[in-house]
Amino acid sequence: MTSSNNIEKRLAVLIDADNAQSSIIDDLLIEISKHGVSSVKRIYGDWTNPHLKSWKETLLEHAIQPIQQFSYTKGKNATDSAMIIDAMDLLYSNRFDGFCIVSSDSDFTRLASRIREMGLLVFGFGEKKTPQAFVSACDKFIYTEILTTEDSTRTKRKSRSAKELKGDTRLVNLLRGAYESSADDSGWANLATVGNKIVNQAPEFDSRNYGYIKLGELIEATKLFDIDTRSVGEAGHTVKHIRDKRK
Repeated sequence: MTSSNNIEKRLAVLIDADNAQSSIIDDLLIEISKHGVSSVKRIYGDWTNPHLKSWKETLLEHAIQPIQQFSYTKGKNATDSAMIIDAMDLLYSNRFDGFCIVSSDSDFTRLASRIREMGLLVFGFGEKKTPQAFVSACDKFIYTEILTTEDSTRTKRKSRSAKELKGDTRLVNLLRGAYESSADDSGWANLATVGNKIVNQAPEFDSRNYGYIKLGELIEATKLFDIDTRSVGEAGHTVKHIRDKRK
């Protein structure tokens, strides 16, 4: 997705304060900005509850609108219901290109599916404990654990080795499957196309989960593919292609 397309995409950001950490807000908004403009930013919770104090201190700084929802009955999540109702109102306003749902709660699975049925993008953000049903209902799901800003030294130290990557059967099958469906007659596949195929199969996939900033870096680290960097156009724009070393 190009930066020009990102600017055109209007996103509604809805945050479940009960199921998200205030400490991620800076990196969360930076991540969202890669996908579009946050036209609406709302956060839902019972603001009379002391455990949301950490959120209160950051809302004004980031112009996030708090929506009050009292917990009327124990065992019932009134916050989720309020968030879903607002999401449907925003959906039918026809003012947005996509939604960002920030929560680790499976209650938003049907909401994500419904929004996608209307042809809009859904970006999910939650912890790794998020149920797979909600993850799969999104176009793209990003685990919030990878959003903390890290310097290059720390990132490199956490990166998985080629042996570890090759031993991850699911990762290898995912990469090779996306490659096979993208390769041309010569056996080469555009890296960007491969990336899109991967996300279509696994919305939660992100090279940062393996300690690599970019997909190209992850693929190179696996040592499973040849990589060819080609110049395109008069401006000398470069495009990467990959080929399975077994070919």
